[in-house]
Amino acid sequence: MNGPDATDEQWEGLAEVVPLRGSSEWPSWPDHRALPEEEPAEEARRFIVLRVQTFADAREVAEYLMAQLPVLLDLSSADADVAKRILDFSSGVVFGLGSGMHRVDTNVFLLAPTGTEVAEEVAGSVPRS
Repeated sequence: MNGPDATDEQWEGLAEVVPLRGSSEWPSWPDHRALPEEEPAEEARRFIVLRVQTFADAREVAEYLMAQLPVLLDLSSADADVAKRILDFSSGVVFGLGSGMHRVDTNVFLLAPTGTEVAEEVAGSVPRS
């Protein structure tokens, strides 16, 4: 060993020993959840539409992606140079977060966080029940 061993007196009071409990006694305090709650289905279907015109608005793209929300990025009303800068910035954010980028139309992109499924369907191929 590299240093002296700690004595029981030195450890006393630093950690609380909790006895094992039966499943009927868990959780041990009010409003405690041992497992994460299921996210509501409505939240999983939410996405943000951003019509960006200035480079200063590009920060919002990163904030929504970091919050795991898909972003529909509309650059059609931005100047060509500004749109290119925003697209370059957004590409870097997407790459850094391991997200995905999908072209929807001219100057319109879907930025999808990790775990978002994007299915590309051909028009008229919607299954009928």
